[in-house]
Amino acid sequence: MQRNYRPTTEWQAVNPETLNMDSGKLSELEPVIVSDYSNINGIVVVKAGNIAYEKYFNGYGPNDTFHVTSVTKSIISALIGIAIDARFIEHADQKVLDFFPEYVPDAADKQKREITIRHLLTMTVPYPFEDWQEPLENMCIQPDWTKYILDIMGQNGHIGAFKYSTAGAHLLSAIITRSTGKSAREFANERLFGPIGIKEIPDYEMKAFGFDELFGKNVKGWVNDPQHHSTGGWGLTLNPRDMARFGLLYLRRGIWDNNQIISKTWIDESIAKTPNHYGYMWWLREENGVSAYSAHGDGGNVICCVPEKDLVVAIASEFMMNPRDRWTLIKESIIPSIMD
Repeated sequence: MQRNYRPTTEWQAVNPETLNMDSGKLSELEPVIVSDYSNINGIVVVKAGNIAYEKYFNGYGPNDTFHVTSVTKSIISALIGIAIDARFIEHADQKVLDFFPEYVPDAADKQKREITIRHLLTMTVPYPFEDWQEPLENMCIQPDWTKYILDIMGQNGHIGAFKYSTAGAHLLSAIITRSTGKSAREFANERLFGPIGIKEIPDYEMKAFGFDELFGKNVKGWVNDPQHHSTGGWGLTLNPRDMARFGLLYLRRGIWDNNQIISKTWIDESIAKTPNHYGYMWWLREENGVSAYSAHGDGGNVICCVPEKDLVVAIASEFMMNPRDRWTLIKESIIPSIMD
């Protein structure tokens, strides 16, 4: 069985049978996707570092990039780890306000002073909105997104309770810039994307932030805010092959082409089990003895890593409300094709 191929320049596609995968079962993926997952634009299945299956839909091809929405958060998480490894940031328990000395909270607001990078990564920061009801548009109309986030951070709740927040992810992007002197996009191109063979991601300045702009086809490169911070919770475009590169980097515990891009310690911390089934901006799952961790984005964008199967599944999708869960496709149509 072919193993440990790392696509430093180009992916290697091989016969699935040489990877102990049933090509007949994989061939059944296409009709299932067409009938039940029609907003999927591209899918790449990587086994043992090789492409076992790759297919594109709706007129797209391997070079087309797509807005991966909240998959961006998992990229930001990796960049925080790289910044800690390089000692731009001291550690994950460093206080958020350390990076914004010009921001002076209300004297009575003691909770805000206690919030750390780790709290942002694990989505355990209080905000004045209900869980899963974050008014993203409120942030997007602000002249200064960072100040807006710092203002609402620590309100309505207690540190430690899970509350999903795109604003918190954006604050991590601002922290990357404050600590490294580079935007998250620039830092990623230099320290993450370049080393694993992803072409340089260009900057993209959006002129409006309505629903169509946020989730439509208008997003290109990596979006930035009015202060030119790369958007931390959405706004990055990648193709499925490059999504799979990022997943494989995590599956290989941060090593690419014999280089340690992200420390093994950071990878292990990022995907360690938690009561919230959420690591450092990775969703964690265990079902029927199979453990997986995934970067998820609205519309059905996903990078799913299944360590014990040496498997990465990258799916790029057109945005739609309430798409069918991609885990169902992976669980029912991809994992069963592996011949252990």
